[in-house]
Amino acid sequence: MPRRYLSCFSSNLSFPPGPKGLPVLGNLLDLNGSQPWISFTQWASTRGDVIYCRLFGRQIIVLQSQEVAKALLEHRSSIYSDRPPLSTIKAIGSEFNSAQLRYSDEWRLHRRIFHQSFRPEAAKDYLPLQLRKARQLLQGIIESPERYQRHIELFASSVIMSAVYDYEAKLNDDPLLLTAEKAIKVFLEMASPKTSAILETFPFLLRLPSWFPGASFKRLAIQSQKNAAAMVNIPFHYARERAMTATSNQCMISESFKRLDTRGNADEFELALKSSSATAFIAGVETTASTITVFVLAMMLYPDVQKRAQDEIDAVIGDQLPTFEDRSSLPYVEAVLRETLRWHPVFPLGLPHYTTDSDVYNGHHIPKDAIVMANIWAMSKDELQYPNPDDFKPERFFMADGQLNDDTVDFPFGFGRRVCVGKYFADASLWISIASLLAVFRFMKPLDNEGKEIDPIFQWSTGLISHPESLPCRVNPRHPDMTAHKLADLIDLSA
Repeated sequence: MPRRYLSCFSSNLSFPPGPKGLPVLGNLLDLNGSQPWISFTQWASTRGDVIYCRLFGRQIIVLQSQEVAKALLEHRSSIYSDRPPLSTIKAIGSEFNSAQLRYSDEWRLHRRIFHQSFRPEAAKDYLPLQLRKARQLLQGIIESPERYQRHIELFASSVIMSAVYDYEAKLNDDPLLLTAEKAIKVFLEMASPKTSAILETFPFLLRLPSWFPGASFKRLAIQSQKNAAAMVNIPFHYARERAMTATSNQCMISESFKRLDTRGNADEFELALKSSSATAFIAGVETTASTITVFVLAMMLYPDVQKRAQDEIDAVIGDQLPTFEDRSSLPYVEAVLRETLRWHPVFPLGLPHYTTDSDVYNGHHIPKDAIVMANIWAMSKDELQYPNPDDFKPERFFMADGQLNDDTVDFPFGFGRRVCVGKYFADASLWISIASLLAVFRFMKPLDNEGKEIDPIFQWSTGLISHPESLPCRVNPRHPDMTAHKLADLIDLSA
């Protein structure tokens, strides 16, 4: 049916089911403000896989299953590949963010830069770097196991900093990493679904004087602008200078400059490259560190899973450290990674899509200019595909013949034309870090004052990313004689 007739027809249909809501506020009071994905998932049990709601006058469509997300975001990608227009982008300093760009030629240029650097074939070139950084992670934890979460954060930051900028971060308090991490923290706070909706509805909050009582959003926005400018410009200028003087090792910046077509607009390309590299850094740091922390939590709560994975490592590689060549021989470790991605998705709602035209799905009208969210959390809790979804069960990824099935848990990386290009790089970083940690350490519950194990007490972070904050854990070497010196010798032998 021609699009102009479909639009007229669809406007006569009802919206997908959803809670009624209130004037102005819409469904704000129906939502868990810190974890809206949980509310959306609860609505699915009575309202189905496509939900309609409103938030401060903005129409929102929530897709609750992989089937529906693929049907709309992939098979009808011409309608669903845009991002919502955000009037606050410049105010908070996030205009650099490629992931927020509208569907346009500018976005296509950014996407091409990403693809050339992190497509499957190109991502393989970074495997030696990721292996080296994983072993630095082991060395950091064995020297100060009580700071294991900080070492995980440093691994995530330094591996992507090297891949993007060819910057070798210091192991402790690197100024460039600290600047970037500070920027990311404020940026994620400002970009959370709840804060974003408030600021888009009441933009005057960002026009208040910073000294005005209650102007916390304005003060955060100013801080976000300053932090973002430093995060975007300082490492890019470092990498650009090295690329121009031919002193750079392989990285996203140097390889992109090598491909620069001098017949095109060099200034436009350089600006796109600067933005793309900063976006890659933000995405890589937060999702990688958060996922590894979720893995640590799972190993504490499911010691039998941890032991089985470690037994497999011992049987396959003995007392050596794992390498990427071992991956195909460690199917249970592979299943542990998949289950970590599924059990607690760290990006529960992904980034919103936006409809450029009206549509009809299952007899319901999906309006133009609607925000469309893929509820990754609900997909991970699909009881038909993942029975007992709250349990951490890597066995669910094995078929009856003992082989891994074809469910590689790709849905946390998004759908359609907006799928995360860096997923191959992220997958490699996650696998080598998890396999290495399992090979060397045991992750155990904390002890109470009487020396008895207790469940860890912690908070889940809120906003765009969800991960355990300040997660108490006893991290001990699996073998009592494993010292920092011996680990260094083992790394040298494995090099």
